[in-house]
Amino acid sequence: MQALDLLLNRVSVARLHAPAPDAAQRELLFRAALRAPDHGQLRPWRFLCVEGEGRAQLGELFAAALLAGNPDAKPEALSKARGMPQRAPLLVVAIAHLHDHFKVPAEEQLLAAACAAHGIVLAAHAQGLGAIWRTGDLAYDAHVMAGLGLADNERIVGFIYLGQVEGERRQPLPLATADFVSDWPR
Repeated sequence: MQALDLLLNRVSVARLHAPAPDAAQRELLFRAALRAPDHGQLRPWRFLCVEGEGRAQLGELFAAALLAGNPDAKPEALSKARGMPQRAPLLVVAIAHLHDHFKVPAEEQLLAAACAAHGIVLAAHAQGLGAIWRTGDLAYDAHVMAGLGLADNERIVGFIYLGQVEGERRQPLPLATADFVSDWPR
């Protein structure tokens, strides 16, 4: 796939099915992530792969987090939380591992980790895989972060759902660059 074609035509794919990316495909996903812009070469990221039974365990963690924040959560909401990780055969939890650094503030490191996550999504598309980057309240939940073993200096950048595209890949909506770009000063 040509680089510009990849950049211009990547779309999020919410309908994913097995099989999960194989070992060779995963290697390319993570190699792409490691090429993210990284001021200071701190490599402020790490990734957790969740698949198989781990998806059910993650669903239980999501439900427990929901209950911890809302003891009156409805059974439907708990069921939805448990089912979220079942949407794809593989989830990659993208984590920003923030360092104390005299020159590179935590915000820049968080942005670098987000670029690494985007590298995974782009590499998935380049390989014909489907991917969607999700966050939501659970990505910022202390119970979820503790359950995943995050340190105090770590943050979840997102949950990247990966698998095979179910059905036809949708086409991206055309956007006019003029709606987003202007000259300064005017």
